[in-house]
Amino acid sequence: MCGRYALGIRAAFVRRHLQEHNMPVDEAPDDDDVRQTYNFAPGYHGLVYRADVPDYGAGERRHGQGASNQEGEEREDEGPKETRYKLQSMKWGLIPFWSKRNPDYSSILRTINARDDSLAQSGGMWNTMKQRKRGIVMAQGFYEWLKKNGGKEKVPHYIKRKDGQLMCFAGLWDCVQYDGSEEKHYTYTIITTDSNKQLSFLHDRMPVIINNGSDNLKIWLDPSRAEWSKELQSLLKPFDGELECYPVSKDVGKVGNNSPAFIVPVASTENKANIANFFSNASKGANGMGKKENKSLAEESKRGTDVEHDRGEDRVTVENEDNAPVPCPTPPLLKAGSKRAHAVDARDDVSPAKAIKVGAPDAEEKAIGSPEKKSIRKTRSATSNGTKASPVKSGNGSQRITNFFNK
Repeated sequence: MCGRYALGIRAAFVRRHLQEHNMPVDEAPDDDDVRQTYNFAPGYHGLVYRADVPDYGAGERRHGQGASNQEGEEREDEGPKETRYKLQSMKWGLIPFWSKRNPDYSSILRTINARDDSLAQSGGMWNTMKQRKRGIVMAQGFYEWLKKNGGKEKVPHYIKRKDGQLMCFAGLWDCVQYDGSEEKHYTYTIITTDSNKQLSFLHDRMPVIINNGSDNLKIWLDPSRAEWSKELQSLLKPFDGELECYPVSKDVGKVGNNSPAFIVPVASTENKANIANFFSNASKGANGMGKKENKSLAEESKRGTDVEHDRGEDRVTVENEDNAPVPCPTPPLLKAGSKRAHAVDARDDVSPAKAIKVGAPDAEEKAIGSPEKKSIRKTRSATSNGTKASPVKSGNGSQRITNFFNK
């Protein structure tokens, strides 16, 4: 799977990079419309490169497909013309066009990735998107977590192209308007395939990477190919180019954390968070620099280890058996006067509610279902951890756990 990637650069830089690799960009969003972070998580607005086609996708419009689109209806009558391409800000976690209401968050987590073998099957949820709404998701690189000690420990690794180019993930996009709303919502998913030999030690899946400016990329985006074919399916394969893969800071595991150090190897001399580098530099300073220089070096090293937390990101992060830690909405606050004997531990795995039913849009899928009732989970006592408690002074009473959720 691909559950976290890096996009710590401006949209303007991405546009320039694409144009330098024979990938024209006739329209692009403002820098402020795209999340700029080295810890890109589901629910953020990323950059999708696609053919400039109507919201219902490439080809002729089919009855009942796509959001209401005056612009798209006008384009139908214009006839064939030269293909234009655009960079567009979209939200990660695809919501199909037939959805009637905003889905719950756990449903969206189910559509951050689309398996290549699912696309090989006829019909299904991805049927319309794979034929008419194909795109390229832009990234600097992506993260995978290596399981150690029987899964008890996870070590994040960063993967990037060895030639320094941006990564072009094969993706699908869609546009939806909910009942009673005029607003359009553009969302996307990243297609995954089997890992190549280089990354098989990390995970059995990886995003489909298509070379920048290649013929394969042009075929993937070609709006004249409005039917799924074996040729398109053949593009969804493990990357055969050279990649770099190395361990990085575990701080990247927490959603909302952000630092350029996340894409720097832990063992690198460029990583100021590496304590070995700090002492090495301090030793050099003792031989040739005074105390003032040593102090400045220590302060600089400390600044290098600082990790900022993005404002407005209040989702909690929970472990995921599959790979990347999963961002989940913050649990609701407990009312001060409510009775509660137990509290669910925040580290417990969160089982997403049943999300999108797989079926063909021709049957007017009831795509995003209502969240199921939460299953009964093992809970921990809010007042005891199994050990003998210390005596409580009379008159103080017991400490409520309510304040825990305010932190």
